[in-house]
Amino acid sequence: MGIEDLAASAKDALASDKGEEISDQVLDGAEGLANKVTGNNFADNIEAAKNAADDFLGKQ
Repeated sequence: MGIEDLAASAKDALASDKGEEISDQVLDGAEGLANKVTGNNFADNIEAAKNAADDFLGKQ
């Protein structure tokens, strides 16, 4: 299995409903951690970054 095969498998996994659910959980966790570390001082920026990442992953 080459790198192209792994990339295709990852892309297919993210495209599934389960992949979307898992990516949302990961992004929500990262958002929560970032907000905790920054004391919610950058919550709007962190949320915007999370939403951009979610949009990007949703198009893959």
